[in-house]
Amino acid sequence: MRLDKFLCEATSWSRAEAKKAIARGRVAHAGNTITDPGYKLSNDAKIALDGATLALQGPVYIALYKPEGYICATQDEVYPCVLHLIEQAHQQPLHPAGRLDVDTTGLVLLTSDGQWSHRVTSPKKHCHKVYHVELAEPICADAQAQCEAGILLHNETKPTRPAKLDILTPTQVRITLQEGKYHQVKRMFAALNNKVIKLHRASVGPVDLTGLNEGEWRYLTPAEVAAF
Repeated sequence: MRLDKFLCEATSWSRAEAKKAIARGRVAHAGNTITDPGYKLSNDAKIALDGATLALQGPVYIALYKPEGYICATQDEVYPCVLHLIEQAHQQPLHPAGRLDVDTTGLVLLTSDGQWSHRVTSPKKHCHKVYHVELAEPICADAQAQCEAGILLHNETKPTRPAKLDILTPTQVRITLQEGKYHQVKRMFAALNNKVIKLHRASVGPVDLTGLNEGEWRYLTPAEVAAF
């Protein structure tokens, strides 16, 4: 790894700030001052900044309570990104492990670990996701049976995986999915001749929103990370 890249990952600095510190002789390797930002480091290299040893950050795993009006993407010209809700101390590039629409609220998992993200989102892993749904019209009588059997969505060739539907009121339901197709919840209820007017993701696997208010976030526990 290049020395300047190491500094960026071990601190809150930009690449320009890292290069400036190196040029000023503030960085040392094995007791020797290094002034070349492209200096190659071994995996076990000991780097000191102003005499203090630096260490790389490990992968980051975060649970965020997404408010309405935020997008799960790195940038957008209209809506702010959910990453704006996270402290800027994390220099590793975070990304959402599964997205929510701009008008959908609830749990979003963010991480810097691409392999872990794949385990969360892959349909083969059967990771359960629970949504609370408010509908425009009363739910049809056979909706539970249709969800359990799988629903063929518009422009799809295979039905959805079996989903569990709990009817809370005629127009409020809770649905548990094993996959995450594009706009899946909205498309499933459209196929049932209904319309979603409010959507909220309550949990993903063992992780839920307990203790979080809208816009707040927390680190996942080691047990939660390992559960995926």
